[in-house]
Amino acid sequence: MSTPVIPEAVIPEAAPETPAAPVIGVLALQGDVREHLAALAAAGAVARTVRRPEELAAVEGLVIPGGESTTMSKLAVLFGMLEPLRARIADGMPVYGTCAGMILLAGKILDPRSGQETLGGIDMIVRRNAFGRQNESFEASVDVTGVEGGPVEGVFIRAPWVESVGAEVEVLAEYGGHVVAVRQGTALATSFHPELTGDHRLHRLFSDMVRSAR
Repeated sequence: MSTPVIPEAVIPEAAPETPAAPVIGVLALQGDVREHLAALAAAGAVARTVRRPEELAAVEGLVIPGGESTTMSKLAVLFGMLEPLRARIADGMPVYGTCAGMILLAGKILDPRSGQETLGGIDMIVRRNAFGRQNESFEASVDVTGVEGGPVEGVFIRAPWVESVGAEVEVLAEYGGHVVAVRQGTALATSFHPELTGDHRLHRLFSDMVRSAR
């Protein structure tokens, strides 16, 4: 009787490793926090609210939402968050600011209100409410460098624009002849609100920036 031939075991190929979901906070002092949390989750991130220094220390990246930039800066002082935020951003923590968040990330505000502070992070000068008042809000399609799939739909609500940028700042988008999206290293900022449109590509771009910064 012939000895049966036992076939060699077939070892399935290992599935490619995928980076763990980044833990990204949303500064929850004031503004459209809930919308950013939903957009980050849809983009594959673990989203958390951040109001205190210990919560800031537990995230890998941070979104600074739209809202009222003067109020947000004053609340950051009140909650003991101003210096911890500045320190983490200066240390290279990925950060994404929309509308008021863009203002807070600016090195300089062209027309600041009394007592208004910024966090820095992007070498730019911004103009507050540059596109008009609340009743002049609008939605527009914006071509953003680094975002595939066509223009991004952005909502402009009392939106700033960027007056000028430093040599290390990359201009990602313009609208109406004005700069509305920029990036410098691990810091990203847009004049408009992508979180209000259901288009999560910018949040996905930011999530990828957080992964890359690990």
